[in-house]
Amino acid sequence: MATVKPFRGLRPPKNLVERVESRPYDVLDSEEARAEAGDNEMSLYHIIKPEIDFPVGTSEYDPRVYEKAAENFAKFQQKGWLVQDDKEQYYIYAQEMNGKTQYGLVVGAYVNDYMTGVIKKHELTRRDKEEDRMKHVRVNNANIEPVFFAYPDNEVLNELIMRYAATEPEYDFIAPIDGFGHKFWCVADEKDIETITREFAKMPSLYIADGHHRSAAAALVGAEKAKLNPNHRGDEEYNYFMAVCFQASQLTILDYNRVVKDLNGLTSEEFIAALQKNFVVVDKGEEIYKPAQMHEFSLYLDSHWYSLTAKEGTYDNTDPIGVLDVDISSRLILDEILQIGDLRSSKRIDFVGGLRGLGELKRRVDSGEMRAALALYPVSMKQIMDIADSGKIMPPKATWFEPKLRSGLVIHKLS
Repeated sequence: MATVKPFRGLRPPKNLVERVESRPYDVLDSEEARAEAGDNEMSLYHIIKPEIDFPVGTSEYDPRVYEKAAENFAKFQQKGWLVQDDKEQYYIYAQEMNGKTQYGLVVGAYVNDYMTGVIKKHELTRRDKEEDRMKHVRVNNANIEPVFFAYPDNEVLNELIMRYAATEPEYDFIAPIDGFGHKFWCVADEKDIETITREFAKMPSLYIADGHHRSAAAALVGAEKAKLNPNHRGDEEYNYFMAVCFQASQLTILDYNRVVKDLNGLTSEEFIAALQKNFVVVDKGEEIYKPAQMHEFSLYLDSHWYSLTAKEGTYDNTDPIGVLDVDISSRLILDEILQIGDLRSSKRIDFVGGLRGLGELKRRVDSGEMRAALALYPVSMKQIMDIADSGKIMPPKATWFEPKLRSGLVIHKLS
């Protein structure tokens, strides 16, 4: 069963939150962060992307960059741009996108739950990326950015959240660039704190939706600290890491699409002919065509859109992985025809999150940068949970969650 606890969050004063908050570290590059931070010395990018404080071209993995993160983190606290709450509490974080609102509970998730599989993952992590985030957690002795969890729908928690949602939020702002809304409440009432802790304790599992590397890094640093502490008791703050937990039914998963640089030596006609072995191929003309259901794909090639419907027998409805469109397309198109086997390392393929729309796929092909594009129907949260429950791992680049969590609304210190 899942263990969570409240914590004393480190947060910006209400009047400074929009100057401090930022996008997550992994959705933009160094130069984008430099541009977004501009002359704003309060921007969280100075902590999560501190290479912006060095000359252009400085590696984000330079040891001086990690040291600068810690220096800036201390500065933010000294100047009162981040202030720690007086008591342990939970927090509620609401995000609004396209008229839909999802509500998350910000909790201290238990390191041992990650280690024992109560917190379930559906993606592989890379050790180099884990180590980068571990260095960041170590040097700051804090979880600066949250991870993104899902939990099975819970009516008790939903009623509690809706009660707070009807009150004045602590923070309420529209994020720049994407225009999504963000609200934030503090849950300091002892009875409500007990309710949240109790309801999570009834849940057999929590599910990582987004932030697998951050989850791994946070948990591994917590375990590392426990091992190094000769007086370890088990209730220290480092036994927990910060997560925002959303009801599974509220989450929006967008399509995660593919663009390829070449057709593996095939002409367009030969490529279409090869596809017809496993797919029903229909030319849809020049208007953008979006897949309407599972096992249907959209192909953009030579200024035309095609519908590709996987034939019966090309997938296994009883296999949580084999039924996925990302698996079907990887096996039967990218691997079998185009001979792109390793999606993580191949330079012949790139991936485009669904928020950019299918127009972005068309643009990249029409520009000559890419030869063809493949649009997929998005996976469901149920599919993700089924895969995690089965102990299996999803193929790479399968999920794209929106909206992304804003960073800097609350930080969890490990001591």
